Amino acid sequence: MRRPLPTAEEALAILRSKRTRPQRRPPPPAGKSLAPLLKSLEERFGKGPAALQARWREIVGDTLARRTEPVRIIKGRNGEGGALELRVDGPVASLIQHQAPQITARLDMLLGKGVVTRLRIVQGPVKAAAAPVAQRPRRKPPLDAALEKQLSDSLADQPDGGLKDALLKLGRGVLREHP
Repeated sequence: MRRPLPTAEEALAILRSKRTRPQRRPPPPAGKSLAPLLKSLEERFGKGPAALQARWREIVGDTLARRTEPVRIIKGRNGEGGALELRVDGPVASLIQHQAPQITARLDMLLGKGVVTRLRIVQGPVKAAAAPVAQRPRRKPPLDAALEKQLSDSLADQPDGGLKDALLKLGRGVLREHP
């Protein structure tokens, strides 16, 4: 035997008496809850070498920036100044030792007085630093028409193909360097 369907008034009463589940909300973004923690850690331990890597070229100059890179800042004991560990490419280590007072003075201006009091030099491979935009070599202008004709005439007796194209390219490069 089937149960009869409730009337409209009975259905409203049933729905009013039943509780529905609240709509599920997505969790808050992780950055929102992590931001205060990261800020307190940064105040306590400092920014580390990431802040230095962005401005390393300003601190030591172009020549040393290509041959060195900051690895980490080692906290000093009992609140004393820490040490900046530098990875240095071979013979530049003696130059860094010579310029250590100037480098620590520049670090004091960037990080604050006494944060880094000495340099710890570790020899090893350094990541190639990108050359500044102003020092990147510019493309050489194309050959003038007379030199281009002279080059193509000298290779006219060669059969068409990859070898001829390679010789043309080589000839253009040589003529651009030594016209």
